[in-house]
Amino acid sequence: MQEHGGTLSLSDLETHESTWEEPISTEFGGVEVLEHPPNGQGIIALEALNIAEELGIEGEPGDEDRLHRLIEATKLAFADGYTHVSDPEHVEVPTKTMLSKVYAKERASEIGPEAATHGAGAGEHANTVYLSVVDPQGNAVSFINSIYMSFGSGLTAGGFALQNRGHSFSLDPEHANRLAPGKRPFHTIIPAMLREDGEFRASWGVMGGSMQPQGHLQVATNMVDGLNPQAALDAPRFRWLDGKRMALETSRLPDEAVGSLRERGHEIIEESEFFAEGGHWGGGQIVYRDEDGVLIGGSDPRKGRPSASNESPHSGLTAFAHGTRSDLALFALHLSKKRLLRGRFGDRQTVL
Repeated sequence: MQEHGGTLSLSDLETHESTWEEPISTEFGGVEVLEHPPNGQGIIALEALNIAEELGIEGEPGDEDRLHRLIEATKLAFADGYTHVSDPEHVEVPTKTMLSKVYAKERASEIGPEAATHGAGAGEHANTVYLSVVDPQGNAVSFINSIYMSFGSGLTAGGFALQNRGHSFSLDPEHANRLAPGKRPFHTIIPAMLREDGEFRASWGVMGGSMQPQGHLQVATNMVDGLNPQAALDAPRFRWLDGKRMALETSRLPDEAVGSLRERGHEIIEESEFFAEGGHWGGGQIVYRDEDGVLIGGSDPRKGRPSASNESPHSGLTAFAHGTRSDLALFALHLSKKRLLRGRFGDRQTVL
């Protein structure tokens, strides 16, 4: 790194300490949705869920009113996330406020029948790996992994690629996510879980940079509304980009719904243009455990690479995996202990 003008030193790596931390969560439709806390963007998904719940989300996944409310909730949550989320060891992140139902009510009151503009755009990055594993006893792992952007920093040392997560820092000296020594940047990778009545219900995630909280919002609302894991992933998806611009799976939606959103002021770019710009819908995996302990899997058809499910006769593990890359985050849930564990390795995250 230093040969290429970087400032990282061996002492930066030597002073690293891993930590265990509690996840953050909110209740939506009687189900607890769990995400990684800041410096990760999981709080954006949770705030958007709270706003959506306050607005009332009815109808099928492709219903125009439902889509409009989810899109507007997404914009507000990203505006707050990009303003406040950073390393809580360096700046004060208003986590309690952002997760507050009272605050969600205030934010929801800003949403009207027309498309609005709130803050900066959501950005565009991909190249992530996600897998979900659950064993017969209900022990579960929700794992996501990325070295950020096309091939991390593009540098290798000691036989491994060096990641590029520092790209997410802000160079504005007044911004909460400003670049500083020993600080972790705003982070995109966010594995998730669901619990119901204190019991594990699902290990899941959606890859794709800023698509992750947007995908979590859409997939979580689908699952809570009763769709099975595969149907929850298969449902038509939107991706907010910036301002009033958004991508929408128009080929999978009724013309009336698309027309209604355009009439409300949403600037829907064509799928061909979206893909030409490097856009994508993310890719999700779910392992769901029903009330009888039966494990049900779902694998996103959009990812463009084969997913894999495996029930080993030796271990009994059921796993769904998808993706391309390596920087990792992991939830591990041991049902007998009823607690979630999180470890962080610098800005990479793992269980040691």
